[in-house]
Amino acid sequence: MLLYLPPGNYSSMNSEILIQNTASYVQQTLQNAEGGHDWWHILRVWNNAKLIARSEPADMLVVELAALLHDIADSKFHDGNEDIGPQTAVAFLQSQSVDADIIMHVENIIRHMSFKSSFDAPGFHSPELAVVQDADRLDAIGAIGIARAFTYGGFKGRELYNPEIEPKLNMSKAEYKAQTAPTINHFYEKLLLLKDKMNTVTAKKLAEARHQYMQNYLEQFYAEWNGLK
Repeated sequence: MLLYLPPGNYSSMNSEILIQNTASYVQQTLQNAEGGHDWWHILRVWNNAKLIARSEPADMLVVELAALLHDIADSKFHDGNEDIGPQTAVAFLQSQSVDADIIMHVENIIRHMSFKSSFDAPGFHSPELAVVQDADRLDAIGAIGIARAFTYGGFKGRELYNPEIEPKLNMSKAEYKAQTAPTINHFYEKLLLLKDKMNTVTAKKLAEARHQYMQNYLEQFYAEWNGLK
């Protein structure tokens, strides 16, 4: 059952209740979500965000709310609608009587944090966006990133790999959103690019090992594909 908070400044106790309410709402909403974008993804991003934020000049309440709500209605599962996620997050936060400035900040983070948003000219930035964006990107690389990529590829019925289909670099946003290529191509079109897109010192350090893991994986993948190992 959700607890409704009065508007105004949040005490540590009220903030804790708000975060608990938000986590419960997200967990319930995403209980049947695709495996790479489910509650466990949200939980990992939430934990990553809290870790990163400890070393950044960021508002922890905004960070936690944005991390929890960032994939509440991912456009990939809503016919490409990029408004439904932010709108759903705003509606929930309004139901909790959250201050308007906090709601606006969380909405802006959700609208501008995704990889596909990097195709547009920068329209918003804050320390909190940097933290949550890095937390989400960390979950897209390394061992878990590999698992998520193939989970989503299987969900969409895509090939694992096709040597005749080369990765498309320097795509437009529309081309990226319409991409249906084999999952291995996604490494070159997004995953291997994320290490150099991290914003914070903490995320940059964590990304190094995860990036190397993906490179090692691809080397092993091609060796097995070609019967060399």
